[in-house]
Parts: sequence; C-alpha cells; structure tokens
Amino acid sequence: MKNKSSISIVGIGPGREEFMTLEAVRALEEADVIVGYTVYIDLLSRRFAGKEMISTAMRREMQRCRICFEEAAKGKRIALVCSGDAGIYGLASLMYEMGKEYPETELRVIAGVTAASSGAAVLGAPLNHDFCAVSLSDHLTPWEKIEKRLTAAAEGDFVIALYNPASRKRQDSLMRACDILLAHMEEERPCGYVENIGRESTKAVVCTLKELREAGGNMFTTVFIGNSESEIINGRLITKRGYRIERDTDLCGDN
Repeated sequence: MKNKSSISIVGIGPGREEFMTLEAVRALEEADVIVGYTVYIDLLSRRFAGKEMISTAMRREMQRCRICFEEAAKGKRIALVCSGDAGIYGLASLMYEMGKEYPETELRVIAGVTAASSGAAVLGAPLNHDFCAVSLSDHLTPWEKIEKRLTAAAEGDFVIALYNPASRKRQDSLMRACDILLAHMEEERPCGYVENIGRESTKAVVCTLKELREAGGNMFTTVFIGNSESEIINGRLITKRGYRIERDTDLCGDN
C-alpha cells in the first residue's frame, strides 16, 4: 500500500519566530519545501535559509495550493505558510477543497496567532468580551454581504475586528465601513488600529469611530471597533467583562 504524502498548513502569526507557536516552528524545520506568498517567504528566508522555498504573488492562491500537492506527490514534506492562522482568512479551507483531487495526500492544519489576537494585545484588551471578525475585502465576498455583516455586528453590540481595511484598489473601504457603523453607534465610540503587527514598523493608534473614518489603513492593518462597554484607559483600548471592582472599604465594611 502506498504511503500517504502530507502537507502542513502552517499559521505563522505576524511572521517573526517569537510570534510563532512551537508546533509551527517545528513543522517548518521538518519541511523539505516551504510554499507561500512572496512577503511571507521573505520573512522566513533568513531563519529557514537551508530550505527550498517557493513563492507566488498575491491572488495566486490556487496556484500556490496546487504547487503544494504537486511537490508532495514527489515525496517531499511540504509546509504551506499563511500569515496569522491558516484557518482564519487563510488557505486551510481551499486546501481541503482542492484536496478532494489528491486523496493520497494527508493535510494537517497548524494553528497560528491571528491578527485579531496579536493586534489586540498591542492595543490593550479590546476583545475581552463577545466579538466578531469581518474582512472588508470584496475580492471574494460581495460588498452587499459585508455591509449586512457589519450592520448585524453593530446591532448585536459586538466588538468588531476588521481585517483587510484597505488596499491599493480599495482606498475607501474603511471609510465606507465606518459610515455603516455610524448609523448604529455614536461618533465617540472607542476604536483602535495596528499596522505591521509584530514588525519593527509596528504602529498602534487608539481613536474614536469618527477619527477612525479618516484613518485609511492598508492590507497590513487590523482595526478594532469597541462595543458599548469599551473604554480607552491610559491610552489602551479596553472592553470590560462586567466585573464589579470592589475597593478595600467594600471588603472591610464600615469600620
């Protein structure tokens, strides 16, 4: 019986080794070939310099996945890398879809630190209660559907993490999203955003929803919209869980 080939679909977090899980580092160390988007391959090239690396440009996701299956069929151990977590706006689902054509190839997904988690840590604790994630990219999702999701999230009083707020072709996506949210939220709603998470050029800003509307952003920006209980405390964006903080006098009675 022929042994199954295998592909690891690896979430590498923001891309630097200290932001990867030990399991992700181990999978990359064990791989013969690392496949990924050009930017992610560049981030890994020094740490894993001895590996064969194959990169493709943006919007070549299907080609990238096909390369993985073809290289795995040669008996090589393959690691397909995605930023953040491979199962959150990554290629894990596409690999499983295409994997129907390659029943002899075994797939395993290795979790990574997604931008919502790593960006939230930079800003403070904005996701400390119920939250949702919405991508503003209309490349694969119609804007009408994105608008419905934003409206539902606002009406449900979720904290919202926005992925892909802008690109070269979508300069006004964040502004349009803010206009939708301003129909349901006050202008002073606490918000924040982080650019280039986990890199030397990391930039973190806390602001109001009105100010966020003019922020712009890019594909490497993650945006956070607070809920009705969120607050900016000492320059940090915080969403409260609802604890009643007791003072010493409350604990000691009236003595």
